[in-house]
Amino acid sequence: MSESRSRICILGGGFGGLYTALRLNELPWDNQPFPEITLVDQRDRFLFTPLLYELLTGELQSWEIAPPFTEVLANTKINFVQGTVTGIDVARQQVQLAQQESLSYDSLVLAMGGRTPMEMVPGASEFAFPFHSLQDAYALEEKLRELEKQDRDKIRIAIVGGGYSGVEVACKLRDRVGERARIRIVERGGMILKTSAEFNRKTAQKALEDRQVWLDTETTVESIAENEITLLYKGQSDTLPVDVVIWTVGITVSDLVKNLELPHNEGGKIQVEPTLQVKGNPAIFAVGDLANCCDASGQAVPATAQVAFQQSDYCAWNVWASLTGRPLLTFKYYNLGEMLVLGTDNASLTSEGVKLDGMAAYLARRLAYLSRMPTPEHQFTVASNWVTQPLSKLFA
Repeated sequence: MSESRSRICILGGGFGGLYTALRLNELPWDNQPFPEITLVDQRDRFLFTPLLYELLTGELQSWEIAPPFTEVLANTKINFVQGTVTGIDVARQQVQLAQQESLSYDSLVLAMGGRTPMEMVPGASEFAFPFHSLQDAYALEEKLRELEKQDRDKIRIAIVGGGYSGVEVACKLRDRVGERARIRIVERGGMILKTSAEFNRKTAQKALEDRQVWLDTETTVESIAENEITLLYKGQSDTLPVDVVIWTVGITVSDLVKNLELPHNEGGKIQVEPTLQVKGNPAIFAVGDLANCCDASGQAVPATAQVAFQQSDYCAWNVWASLTGRPLLTFKYYNLGEMLVLGTDNASLTSEGVKLDGMAAYLARRLAYLSRMPTPEHQFTVASNWVTQPLSKLFA
């Protein structure tokens, strides 16, 4: 009688989920049959989120940063299921999907990411544009095209949040819209990029000043209406006309994750051990935005793509180790630095003592992200396009 195959179910096809699946596909399963690896996502394609901003300026096309899962997984043994998770029966080790059969698992990886909380400010859900997904970028693109076609002197844009996303979107939009743009960043703290390296913060501030982007620090958003935004600064409210509000702050886990019968922290994130196993549930692993994770040194890790990328390697190893009787590894987060894109020809980069800005940082960022794209085949296709596209324009 043949030995049964282990069933590994991975929920979420972002950096944490997809890269865990790809790594599991590469590991040796010599002492047992190759497992059934199933990746589940409600979307039909992966999204390389750090390059989402380039869609707004036409520097990149959607196929470059959002390849279909069927394409990415074509040369693997991984099964892809497009579906919506409606529940997880931890006791029976089953995942329920909307209008599809349930999936049974021996090992489960939770990597469904988070969502942008739009309900905290009146009017935000109705009138603000989040910027977290491919659909968000498409919706914002449609709105910008509509405004650009109109005969108006100004296009007034308010960006809520002075973190990485807010600053990067502001610079990209100013370069796209040009002199007609009137952009302001609304940040409730005293400075932009408060967790960023000083070199990057100063470089970003200069980029914003050069593009005449206003900074409203120590300011909160009271409400958003169709063509206006109400701000509160030192106890005084001020309502301003606006054409577009972009919401870049906050990340929270879904209600589905919060309601799972698993240990959570106060914010609803799932509590995990340094091995990335859910506390008290060694068959379940959690990575990315939904996991409350501390590394081997006991330090809490940030909810970034860089962290999810690194967690995926450890997660894959530990799933494999738990099924093959090998020792598990504790997650060690290594901060590789940070990169900010600050327009169509400018960026800022700090890494292991190296500090770059301008075009050099812009190109370094592109190359770094190219090397992290999911498969060698996709890397080659994208790299070929980056090389040939400028040449075709030159000789057109």
